[in-house]
Amino acid sequence: MKNIQDIQKNLLAAVQASPYSEKTIVFGEGAEQPALMMIGEAPGGDEEKQGRPFVGKAGKNLSAFLEVVGLKREEIYISNVVKLRPTKESPKTGKAVNRPPSAEEIAFFLPFLQEEIKAIAPKVIVTLGNVPLKAVTGEKKAVIGDYHGTPVALPDGRTLFALYHPAAVIYNRALQAVYDEDLLKLKGFLQKEGLV
Repeated sequence: MKNIQDIQKNLLAAVQASPYSEKTIVFGEGAEQPALMMIGEAPGGDEEKQGRPFVGKAGKNLSAFLEVVGLKREEIYISNVVKLRPTKESPKTGKAVNRPPSAEEIAFFLPFLQEEIKAIAPKVIVTLGNVPLKAVTGEKKAVIGDYHGTPVALPDGRTLFALYHPAAVIYNRALQAVYDEDLLKLKGFLQKEGLV
Protein backbone atom coordinates (compact mmCIF):
# COMPACT_ATOMS: atom_id res chain seq x y z
CA MET A 1 0.00 0.00 0.00
CA LYS A 2 1.27 3.46 -0.86
CA ASN A 3 1.93 5.92 1.93
CA ILE A 4 0.81 9.53 1.89
CA GLN A 5 4.25 10.85 0.86
CA ASP A 6 4.27 8.58 -2.21
CA ILE A 7 0.73 9.60 -3.14
CA GLN A 8 1.65 13.29 -2.84
CA LYS A 9 4.78 12.78 -5.00
CA ASN A 10 2.74 10.99 -7.66
CA LEU A 11 0.09 13.71 -7.55
CA LEU A 12 2.70 16.47 -7.96
CA ALA A 13 4.22 14.64 -10.95
CA ALA A 14 0.76 14.20 -12.52
CA VAL A 15 -0.08 17.89 -11.96
CA GLN A 16 3.24 19.05 -13.48
CA ALA A 17 2.31 17.18 -16.67
CA SER A 18 -1.28 18.48 -16.69
CA PRO A 19 -3.13 21.70 -17.61
CA TYR A 20 -3.07 22.50 -13.84
CA SER A 21 0.72 22.86 -13.57
CA GLU A 22 0.48 26.60 -12.70
CA LYS A 23 -1.87 25.98 -9.77
CA THR A 24 -1.00 25.66 -6.08
CA ILE A 25 -1.68 22.15 -4.80
CA VAL A 26 -3.24 21.91 -1.34
CA PHE A 27 -2.61 18.46 0.12
CA GLY A 28 -4.63 16.85 2.87
CA GLU A 29 -3.14 16.89 6.36
CA GLY A 30 -3.64 15.44 9.80
CA ALA A 31 -3.32 12.33 11.89
CA GLU A 32 -2.16 9.02 10.46
CA GLN A 33 -4.77 6.26 10.84
CA PRO A 34 -7.35 8.61 12.43
CA ALA A 35 -10.85 7.57 13.45
CA LEU A 36 -12.26 10.32 11.24
CA MET A 37 -11.36 11.77 7.84
CA MET A 38 -13.15 14.88 6.65
CA ILE A 39 -13.42 15.57 2.92
CA GLY A 40 -14.41 18.91 1.40
CA GLU A 41 -14.92 19.94 -2.20
CA ALA A 42 -11.84 22.02 -3.07
CA PRO A 43 -9.58 24.63 -1.46
CA GLY A 44 -10.57 28.31 -1.51
CA GLY A 45 -8.47 31.47 -1.55
CA ASP A 46 -7.19 31.22 2.04
CA GLU A 47 -6.23 27.57 1.54
CA GLU A 48 -4.44 28.40 -1.71
CA LYS A 49 -2.43 31.18 0.00
CA GLN A 50 -1.47 29.07 3.01
CA GLY A 51 -1.17 25.74 1.19
CA ARG A 52 -3.29 24.05 3.88
CA PRO A 53 -6.87 22.72 3.81
CA PHE A 54 -9.62 24.27 5.91
CA VAL A 55 -8.08 27.56 7.03
CA GLY A 56 -9.66 31.04 7.09
CA LYS A 57 -13.47 30.92 7.08
CA ALA A 58 -13.48 27.18 6.42
CA GLY A 59 -11.12 26.77 9.37
CA LYS A 60 -13.55 28.60 11.66
CA ASN A 61 -16.33 26.26 10.50
CA LEU A 62 -14.05 23.30 11.11
CA SER A 63 -13.21 24.48 14.64
CA ALA A 64 -16.91 24.81 15.47
CA PHE A 65 -17.54 21.34 14.03
CA LEU A 66 -14.71 19.78 16.05
CA GLU A 67 -15.87 21.45 19.23
CA VAL A 68 -19.34 19.91 18.87
CA VAL A 69 -18.13 16.38 18.07
CA GLY A 70 -15.35 16.46 20.67
CA LEU A 71 -12.25 16.03 18.51
CA LYS A 72 -9.13 18.16 17.90
CA ARG A 73 -7.85 19.12 14.45
CA GLU A 74 -4.68 17.09 14.99
CA GLU A 75 -6.76 13.97 15.75
CA ILE A 76 -8.45 13.86 12.34
CA TYR A 77 -7.31 13.94 8.72
CA ILE A 78 -8.64 16.68 6.46
CA SER A 79 -8.61 16.77 2.68
CA ASN A 80 -10.52 17.84 -0.42
CA VAL A 81 -11.66 15.96 -3.51
CA VAL A 82 -9.96 18.51 -5.79
CA LYS A 83 -6.55 19.60 -4.50
CA LEU A 84 -6.41 22.98 -6.23
CA ARG A 85 -8.59 26.06 -6.08
CA PRO A 86 -11.08 26.14 -8.96
CA THR A 87 -11.41 29.76 -10.05
CA LYS A 88 -13.09 31.93 -12.65
CA GLU A 89 -12.61 35.61 -13.40
CA SER A 90 -15.02 37.90 -11.61
CA PRO A 91 -16.88 40.05 -14.18
CA LYS A 92 -16.92 42.90 -11.64
CA THR A 93 -13.32 42.96 -10.44
CA GLY A 94 -11.44 40.87 -13.01
CA LYS A 95 -9.92 38.95 -10.07
CA ALA A 96 -10.04 35.20 -9.53
CA VAL A 97 -13.06 34.01 -7.54
CA ASN A 98 -14.08 30.51 -6.44
CA ARG A 99 -16.30 28.31 -8.59
CA PRO A 100 -17.45 24.71 -8.20
CA PRO A 101 -14.91 22.17 -9.49
CA SER A 102 -15.49 20.93 -13.03
CA ALA A 103 -16.17 17.29 -13.94
CA GLU A 104 -12.66 17.18 -15.48
CA GLU A 105 -11.02 18.46 -12.29
CA ILE A 106 -12.91 15.95 -10.18
CA ALA A 107 -12.02 13.09 -12.55
CA PHE A 108 -8.34 14.12 -12.50
CA PHE A 109 -8.06 14.18 -8.68
CA LEU A 110 -10.44 11.34 -7.77
CA PRO A 111 -7.88 8.48 -8.07
CA PHE A 112 -5.57 10.37 -5.69
CA LEU A 113 -8.38 10.85 -3.17
CA GLN A 114 -9.16 7.13 -3.34
CA GLU A 115 -5.49 6.29 -2.68
CA GLU A 116 -5.41 8.84 0.13
CA ILE A 117 -8.43 7.21 1.81
CA LYS A 118 -6.77 3.77 1.58
CA ALA A 119 -3.48 5.09 2.99
CA ILE A 120 -5.12 7.05 5.84
CA ALA A 121 -7.53 4.17 6.61
CA PRO A 122 -10.11 6.17 8.60
CA LYS A 123 -13.00 4.34 10.25
CA VAL A 124 -15.42 7.18 9.48
CA ILE A 125 -15.46 9.51 6.46
CA VAL A 126 -17.34 12.78 6.87
CA THR A 127 -18.16 14.43 3.55
CA LEU A 128 -19.12 18.11 3.27
CA GLY A 129 -21.54 18.68 0.41
CA ASN A 130 -22.42 16.87 -2.81
CA VAL A 131 -19.01 16.75 -4.55
CA PRO A 132 -17.26 14.67 -1.86
CA LEU A 133 -20.41 12.60 -1.28
CA LYS A 134 -20.43 11.55 -4.96
CA ALA A 135 -16.65 11.00 -4.92
CA VAL A 136 -16.75 8.69 -1.88
CA THR A 137 -19.90 6.73 -2.81
CA GLY A 138 -19.15 6.56 -6.53
CA GLU A 139 -22.83 7.41 -7.06
CA LYS A 140 -23.20 10.15 -9.66
CA LYS A 141 -26.82 10.77 -8.60
CA ALA A 142 -26.11 10.89 -4.83
CA VAL A 143 -27.50 14.06 -3.23
CA ILE A 144 -26.83 15.33 0.24
CA GLY A 145 -30.56 15.59 1.03
CA ASP A 146 -30.83 11.77 0.86
CA TYR A 147 -27.68 11.00 2.86
CA HIS A 148 -27.13 13.69 5.48
CA GLY A 149 -27.11 12.89 9.18
CA THR A 150 -27.18 9.09 8.86
CA PRO A 151 -24.24 6.68 9.05
CA VAL A 152 -23.97 4.64 5.83
CA ALA A 153 -21.82 1.50 5.56
CA LEU A 154 -19.45 1.65 2.59
CA PRO A 155 -18.38 -1.48 0.65
CA ASP A 156 -14.82 -1.17 2.07
CA GLY A 157 -16.06 -1.47 5.66
CA ARG A 158 -15.78 2.23 6.48
CA THR A 159 -18.70 4.38 7.54
CA LEU A 160 -19.79 7.43 5.56
CA PHE A 161 -21.40 10.29 7.44
CA ALA A 162 -22.52 13.00 5.02
CA LEU A 163 -23.05 16.60 6.12
CA TYR A 164 -24.20 19.70 4.29
CA HIS A 165 -21.32 21.94 3.31
CA PRO A 166 -20.89 24.65 5.98
CA ALA A 167 -20.98 27.25 3.18
CA ALA A 168 -24.46 26.03 2.22
CA VAL A 169 -25.58 26.89 5.74
CA ILE A 170 -24.27 30.45 5.30
CA TYR A 171 -26.29 30.89 2.09
CA ASN A 172 -29.37 29.05 3.33
CA ARG A 173 -30.05 29.86 6.99
CA ALA A 174 -32.88 27.29 7.10
CA LEU A 175 -30.23 24.56 6.91
CA GLN A 176 -28.59 25.67 10.17
CA ALA A 177 -30.94 23.64 12.40
CA VAL A 178 -30.51 20.56 10.18
CA TYR A 179 -26.73 20.95 10.17
CA ASP A 180 -26.60 21.37 13.98
CA GLU A 181 -28.80 18.30 14.45
CA ASP A 182 -26.62 16.27 12.06
CA LEU A 183 -23.51 17.23 14.06
CA LEU A 184 -25.12 15.95 17.24
CA LYS A 185 -26.08 12.72 15.44
CA LEU A 186 -22.46 12.36 14.31
CA LYS A 187 -21.24 12.95 17.86
CA GLY A 188 -23.66 10.30 19.15
CA PHE A 189 -22.49 7.84 16.49
CA LEU A 190 -18.79 8.45 17.27
CA GLN A 191 -19.47 8.00 21.00
CA LYS A 192 -21.43 4.79 20.39
CA GLU A 193 -18.53 3.44 18.30
CA GLY A 194 -16.04 4.48 21.01
CA LEU A 195 -14.23 6.85 18.63
CA VAL A 196 -14.37 9.98 20.83
